Amino acid sequence: MFWDTHLHTSFSGDSAADPETMIQKAIDLGLDGICITDHLDLDYQEEPDLFLLDLNAYVPAIRHLNKQYRDTIPVRTGIELGLQPHLAETHHSLLATQDFDFVIGSSHVVHGVDPYYPAYYEGRTEREAYIEYFLSILENIRAFDEFDVYGHIDYVVRYGPNQNKHYSYDAYRDVIDEILELLIEKGKGLEINTAGFKYGLGHPNPTEDILKRYRELGGEVLTIGSDAHQPEHIAYEFRRIPEILKNCGFSWYTVFKDRKPEFIKIS
Repeated sequence: MFWDTHLHTSFSGDSAADPETMIQKAIDLGLDGICITDHLDLDYQEEPDLFLLDLNAYVPAIRHLNKQYRDTIPVRTGIELGLQPHLAETHHSLLATQDFDFVIGSSHVVHGVDPYYPAYYEGRTEREAYIEYFLSILENIRAFDEFDVYGHIDYVVRYGPNQNKHYSYDAYRDVIDEILELLIEKGKGLEINTAGFKYGLGHPNPTEDILKRYRELGGEVLTIGSDAHQPEHIAYEFRRIPEILKNCGFSWYTVFKDRKPEFIKIS
């Protein structure tokens, strides 16, 4: 089948899922492997303690589970960093002291506010809110590029007043192309995040057109993740993945071990 390399467990403030239960579900689904990528979002102003990951507990626990299940399924250790430019040095220091297999960089907070909250959209148009989100991604990449892939780069449309009713790659082409070109220049990847289907968007995050454009521009590193926070959402809508990959110009996808990419061909 595939690897699911964007998963959350009870080490994340927004999940109650037992890590071993998530692993058992992945085995039941016949996945080839998983990477657990629990949240670390520092300076999260709405709920300051919500995404403070206990690394001293988290990393040994996932490493232990990898050893425990090594004859059944690979379980790799990752992290999803909530990027903000002023956190660049903190994140650099953190990664210098921890051995992860995989690091996702994501934008959950834009100039102090998470687009999850309605307050982010107040007093401006939806387009203005989306543009600010994309521009903040550029700010993050320029400040810090020690991640492996950028997560769900159109995350903002999950929560916009009209979600993706008026949203498309073409409507935001200039800024999205700038993001993709900068990621490629720095050797960074994207993910197909299938939670977009769970949120009723009818598309992954980012959309297929963005994934296709990333490939056209020369992008090669593409991981697959469900962004599951509970077992029933592991490998969510992965049945769509082969067609998405093919239509976007990929005959492979990527997983990471010890921060190094492994390219897996698909039939």
